Amino acid sequence: MTNSEKAKVYQEVLEKIRLFIEQHQLSPGDRLPSERDLTEELNASRSSIREALRAIELLGLIETRHGEGTFIKTYRPYHTVSLLSTFILNGTRTKEELLEVKMLLELNAAKLGMEHINQTSIKRLHGTIMKYSGHHCYYYFIQELFLLCKNDLLLNIWQLIEGFSKTVDVADEFRDGICQELLAAIENKDEHEIQLIIGNLYHL
Repeated sequence: MTNSEKAKVYQEVLEKIRLFIEQHQLSPGDRLPSERDLTEELNASRSSIREALRAIELLGLIETRHGEGTFIKTYRPYHTVSLLSTFILNGTRTKEELLEVKMLLELNAAKLGMEHINQTSIKRLHGTIMKYSGHHCYYYFIQELFLLCKNDLLLNIWQLIEGFSKTVDVADEFRDGICQELLAAIENKDEHEIQLIIGNLYHL
């Protein structure tokens, strides 16, 4: 699926949920259509629907309960979120700014990681690298850095930006060993190397 097709799926899912809420007069706590139903109705892949729902969940609008389904958490700001999503997906300059903010957040996580790194956290980060690969490794590695810094606000902002960034052109050149290189730079407290590694991902 191309980036434009993926963006279309995100917009369709947002619109579908908005219409479903209005037509059925749902309130916080009410259940939304299942991933399977959305997949069939929108003729999109299950993974694309899941990613879109995850992005909406990161906004705090819905919540997924294991074994039960997806439920409305709050609705009042939904129209604003829909407009925000459309603005991000359609504005070329906004896409660039989105990725720039994402990169700056990741740089900040790595630099804060330098201040909090210890043998326990090094072991956890090594474990993350062993468990995942490619883009998944980088995502969970950065997430671990935010958890290490114990800054939930930064983590939530980054996860929100990460969710939206799936709809735009993001560098996919997650070469083998990049997380190991980043961890080594953090251990060595080499801020210049950290900036070089992360900047190269975004071609900056």
